[in-house]
Amino acid sequence: MLVKTFCAAVNGLEVTTVTIEVSMTRGVLYHLTGLPDNAVKESRDRIAAAMQNNGFKFPVADITVNMAPADLRKEGSSYDLPLAIAILAANSKVESAHLHEYLMVGELGLDGRLQPIRGALPIAIRARKEQFKGLIVPKQNIREAAVVNNISVYGMESLNDVICFLNGSKDYEPTIIDTRREFYEQQSHFDLDFADVRGQESVKRALEVAAAGGHNLIMIGPPGSGKSMMAKRLPGILPPLSLAESLETTQIHSIAGKLSRDTSLISQRPFRSPHHTISQVALVGGGTNPQPGEISLAHNGVLFLDELPEFNKSTLEVLRQPLEDRRITISRAKYTLEYPCSFMFVASMNPCPCGYYGDPTHNCVCTPGQIQRYMNKISGPLLDRIDLHCEISQVPFSELSKMKPGEPSEKIRERVIKARQIQEARYKDFKGIHCNAQMTERMLHQFAEPDAASMDMLRMAMERLKLSARAYSRILKVARTIADLDNSENVQSQHIAEAIGYRNLDRGDWAERGI
Repeated sequence: MLVKTFCAAVNGLEVTTVTIEVSMTRGVLYHLTGLPDNAVKESRDRIAAAMQNNGFKFPVADITVNMAPADLRKEGSSYDLPLAIAILAANSKVESAHLHEYLMVGELGLDGRLQPIRGALPIAIRARKEQFKGLIVPKQNIREAAVVNNISVYGMESLNDVICFLNGSKDYEPTIIDTRREFYEQQSHFDLDFADVRGQESVKRALEVAAAGGHNLIMIGPPGSGKSMMAKRLPGILPPLSLAESLETTQIHSIAGKLSRDTSLISQRPFRSPHHTISQVALVGGGTNPQPGEISLAHNGVLFLDELPEFNKSTLEVLRQPLEDRRITISRAKYTLEYPCSFMFVASMNPCPCGYYGDPTHNCVCTPGQIQRYMNKISGPLLDRIDLHCEISQVPFSELSKMKPGEPSEKIRERVIKARQIQEARYKDFKGIHCNAQMTERMLHQFAEPDAASMDMLRMAMERLKLSARAYSRILKVARTIADLDNSENVQSQHIAEAIGYRNLDRGDWAERGI
């Protein structure tokens, strides 16, 4: 008897429908074809134990299983459930009349319970696209899969539940979640607020400009000056995620297995802060079983690298291309994957190994050579891709002791949202462009062309600071954002001047004069 069930293979963000064909004849052998990995090959033992513990006997027959398309490698344990159902259907234990209407995924425990799988959300999107009537997933994955409308999603606890459902011996209702309501309710709740930050008004201004235009930023200053504290509050002033951005971000986290059981849609922009011991593969993605890296998990959010010079230099250099292209292509011998990685890059660092170079309250014990070697850990090409360079000094006691809180994140966010709305209206005819940081060179001449006086100022800065052509473009993008915050239609000289002021690390005498 020949039976077919349907499941899905996830490769990057691409999902392929996999047809499992089971043919059963007289004999005792078990054949599995279709490029299965070890986890799929081991499924036979898990399925046999699950059947035994749920009152079914693994059939004594010659069983041939094909997983089509046969030239696509099948990885992971999510094929257990459709394999078990197909074998039971071929053995006449499960009604096969409606199997073609459902796509199913799930790992089986030895007791028959379904274990959670990765990528439930993109699988649900694929099932709807393929016009399946329903999707069967483990109960732990039900909230993320039920985000997709126009398809019935059933969360099952065990193999027995699935058998009862397919045989019609027990009724199960599809799960319906009002994810849109939950999504909008959770968008404005943040635990960290800029009201907790005393002083540092110039740094707050730089963070506001960065948030308004989606620009990259680096903060440099002595220990305890508030670099990490302010960076962690950055998501609270970023504009809220749109539903499309949230769906794309949630898919990436679903594939990486980073979604909690109670999460349906990610409602707040991601904030990723990996440790400086991170490897290249963990940062950009890949591996034996390819997974998204930190830059993709930060998609539509913030990637914060604290103590930037402590990261391995070769690890930092892999960020160059993603910062420009906003996508990462991972090419290996057996696969090529592409993940989106449009993120705000925020970094912090000390000015020297001891951390107190240029600090009026502490004596620096580093030699000029040590300071220069420390700064050289950050390459010129990487620094060139960072739009705003922000210097921070220690907050004096007179500011720190004030009981009056700083400006709350909510008010800053209002200004940022207004600036983003101006940009969205400006770029509505340009696909994939939503903020000033994403502008192309041609768009710069169209939307950020300075007047004659501003051009003279910019030319003087280019000559004195020996800036690159990329730095020139970055200055214009930042100036355009500052003009948007001022609700100015044109880029004016004061906007250019402020943007130039954010290129501190480009000055050749920076390491000599201190902060």
